[in-house]
Amino acid sequence: MERVNAIIAHPDFLEAMSEIKKLEKKRIFCGHDLEHLLSVARIMYLTVLNEKIDIDKEIIYSTALLHDLGRAIQYKSGSAHAIESVKIAKKILEDVGFDRETIDYISTAIKEHNTETTTELSRILKYADKQSRNCFMCDAIKECKWSDEKKNMGVVL
Repeated sequence: MERVNAIIAHPDFLEAMSEIKKLEKKRIFCGHDLEHLLSVARIMYLTVLNEKIDIDKEIIYSTALLHDLGRAIQYKSGSAHAIESVKIAKKILEDVGFDRETIDYISTAIKEHNTETTTELSRILKYADKQSRNCFMCDAIKECKWSDEKKNMGVVL
């Protein structure tokens, strides 16, 4: 998990997380902090284990850690956070030593995590991202834009 720790220590990761924290300071809805990213990673890993899918743990954690880094750009410009996250992720993944094929694999999952998915990693990221939200305990559930069908009203895995 050396590269995962390198991601967390990467200046671009730290800068994006700091900016997200500032911009979400008064946010009443689900946040995009390290706790969320690690929850997504853990749910992804449990899903891979439960479904007996062969995806490397380092790839799972790297994908989860990077999938929301474009949030600050979205808040400022309105651009899609998934697309902006891919831009940031590619540089970080290259800097920490992933090969081009793996960078493309992870980038595809990040790009597709809130749209139609084309890979197993994309599907698992999308699932874990949604399942990481504890709507049933949220103080802002009534103001949330998610439909009732989409809200998590209990623990699921």
